[in-house]
Order: sequence, then C-alpha cells, then structure tokens
Amino acid sequence: MIRLFRVFIPTSVLGLLVSEFLLIYSCYLAATFIFYQLITVEIDAPFFLWNDNGLLRIGWVVLCIVSGIYFTDLYARFRVKSKILLVQQLCLVVGMAFLIQALFTYLKLPTWTIPKYLMIIGSGLTLILLPAWRMFYSTVVLKALGHQRLLMLGISTVNQEIAAHLVEHPEMGLMTIGYVDDNVDPATVLPGGKLLGPICELTNLVQSLKPNRIVVGMTERRQRLPVSDLLQLRFSGTHIEDALYTYESTFGRISIRELRPSQLIFSAELGPRGYSVTWHSVYSFVIAALLTLLFSPIMALVAIAVKVSSTGPVFYRQARVGLNDVTFTVYKFRSMYADAEARSGAVWAQKDDPRITTVGKWIRRLRLDELPQLFNVLRGDMSIVGPRPERPEFVKTLEEKIPYYRQRHCVKPGITGWAQINYKYGDTLEDTVVKLEYDLYYIKNLAMTLDTFIMFHTLKVMLFSETAQ
Repeated sequence: MIRLFRVFIPTSVLGLLVSEFLLIYSCYLAATFIFYQLITVEIDAPFFLWNDNGLLRIGWVVLCIVSGIYFTDLYARFRVKSKILLVQQLCLVVGMAFLIQALFTYLKLPTWTIPKYLMIIGSGLTLILLPAWRMFYSTVVLKALGHQRLLMLGISTVNQEIAAHLVEHPEMGLMTIGYVDDNVDPATVLPGGKLLGPICELTNLVQSLKPNRIVVGMTERRQRLPVSDLLQLRFSGTHIEDALYTYESTFGRISIRELRPSQLIFSAELGPRGYSVTWHSVYSFVIAALLTLLFSPIMALVAIAVKVSSTGPVFYRQARVGLNDVTFTVYKFRSMYADAEARSGAVWAQKDDPRITTVGKWIRRLRLDELPQLFNVLRGDMSIVGPRPERPEFVKTLEEKIPYYRQRHCVKPGITGWAQINYKYGDTLEDTVVKLEYDLYYIKNLAMTLDTFIMFHTLKVMLFSETAQ
C-alpha cells in the first residue's frame, strides 16, 4: 500500500496506472513513426515530436484516455471478468478521446491536437494492446508481485472484517494466513483463514509461518495480550500493528466498534490543526466564488425549471448543524413538493422518494440541487469538502446512539465529502455509522491534498455514478 493525497492506494493499482500510461504513450509514438514514414512525407517523425510539440500533444491524448479509464472505474475494478465488457469500456474511453480531440480542433487549439490519421492508428494500437496487457497484468503480474501475509492476533470483529475484505479485494496485495486466539473452537469458520493455535504458540507460529505483519485485534486485551512475546518479536524485525490502523488503511475509514477515546486523544495525526482549518476556509471560499460565476447560467435555468414545474419557492431552506454545533440555514433548489414534510414530518430522504417532483428527480440525479450551497460556502457556514450537515432533529438522537458522532462537528460541513464519494445512499442507523467512520477518517487526515482528491473523485461520481449521496 502506498499513501498518496493521504489516501491508501494499493501498489498494484498504482503500478497498473503507470504501466498503462507508458503503454498507451508508446502506442501513439509507434503510430507517429508509422504515420510519418509510410503515409506522409511532408515532415518526418522526429521533427513532429521535437520541433512541433508532438510529445506534448500526444501526452494530452494519453492523459484523456487514462482519465477516462479512471472515470469508468477500470482502476477500481481492474481484474478482467469479461473480455467483451472490457473491450466495450475501452472503446467508449477512446471514443471520448476522439470527441475531445474534435472539440479542440473546433476551438482551433492546434497545440492540443494530433493529426487525425495519427489518432486513428494510435487508437487502433491501443485497443489491441491495452486489453491484452490488462489481462496479462491481472493474471501474471499480480501473482509475480505476491502478497503480504497477515497473521491475525485475535478474532475480533475488526480483524474478521479486514480478512473478509482482503478476500474480496486481492488487488490490495494483502492476504490473511490465519488467526491466533484462545478459547475458540478450531472448527469455527473464520473469513480468510482458520484458527492456527492459542496465544501461547504465537512465537512458534511466527517462526514457522514467517508473516509480514501481525495484526493485533483482540476483543479483550487485559491480562491476555502477550506483551513480552510481541516485544521480542518486534525487536526481532516482525512488523506489528494495531487492527484499527490496518482497518483504516484497508477500508479508508476509522472503525468505531472497538475504538478507544485514548487512541484519538493521543493520535499524532489527528486533525484538524489550526493552520489546516484556516487554509481550508480560504481555498473553499475562492473555489466557491469561481464555481458560482461558472454555474450562474445553469443555476438560472434550474431556478426557472423548478418554478415552472410545481408550485412553491425555488429554494429549499432547512436548518442544519454546522461547526461547533451551531445551527445554520442550508440552501438547495427545491426538489420536493412544497408541502412534502407537512404530511410526513422530519424524515430521512429515501431512494426513489415519492415526495420528489419530476424536475427534482433530474436535478438530484445531476446533483444540481446542491449548487445553491455555494452561497453557504461564501457565507462561511460550509466548505467545499467536509462531512455532510445533518438536521438538528436527527443530530440529538444520533449523538445518543452513536459514539463519536458529535466529533464530526469539529470542522465545517461540506457540499461533498469523503463519505459521499465512498459510500452508497443509505437511510439506516448502520449506514450512518459507516458514513461517520468515513467522516472521522477525513477529519483525521484533513489536508488540501485530500480535498483535491475528493473534488476530483466527486466529478467522477457526478458524471458516471449514482451511488454516493
């Protein structure tokens, strides 16, 4: 696992991205020599590459294709399950690159375009070699890279969730070799491995199995944690880590099931720091101002559509809980009927909510109903990125039922957030717990780099996904 933008990224995914960028670039370089040597004699390939900005112009095309692969989730799910589907998705990506090239040509931006026949030849080579490389990488290269072997000390819920996740996501490069714990039936079915022995056998098991890491996730540690053995193993070179850290790097969220307050209090990385919060507010205001100018024509059209389609105000105003539990008014384009909550009272929004108007369905699907929240950012109530603000009617109940829920109010709420891009729509208490775990991860790792990653990923969610809310 490699940490970039404060996000844990599997080494195999990063390796695939870099290798495919180089492969696609090589396809267009080869197409350049084919095109200028066999088809045209006006100039030669080296002149185009070095004197006519050919290397940079090809780079823009390759960047479009790699971005398209990312936006279509082909790096999140890079194992080839259907060759036909893979080729179809890559054809769609290359087709989008053609459209972008056509747009640049129409706008008369020659430094962003390449000759059409060079584009055709390079794209053809890409569509032949890229699927072949993807299949080779997912079957041969991943096996050659191998996996880091994890020995689970304890059968806590956190350890079992980690093991189950690693079974479903082998591209993470981690695998569980088994569990060590006392008073457990050897026949107990455990995800990702089996019970290897009692805690007293830990040292012998490490010597024989040679795991890369020991993940400590015991439900009850008092008088059971083999401190002496772990200390000796650590000084012998064995890497030992707390299950909560492994959970954070594996899932991208902080598990609150077995989280102790001391682990947050004494965390050296826990945000938000003063300078991070100040800088966070500054660039949120600048981005909101630019986006307001950019989307003002769209907001005007949406306002007209909302007004014409149903009776009631254009904007929907609602009380939400913000920074330090201060209540503020959030603004959205109204997507429900004007008297929707007069009948039902304060309830969580639902998928396929019957209270939503016809126009409301479309503006929600395109996330256009959120645009007026830019005014909340300009007023200082919200930021571009942060936990989603919740209604006061729900906050009191959630604080009583969910530990650490109040801590999400230590930063400004956001229009988009880490939970929104990573988790599906949910309206249950369990969904709220998972989203809180993502929010705590965001607060702990608050930084401009993480915000940049979230904003870029939000664009993908808006264009190609209907899962995040």
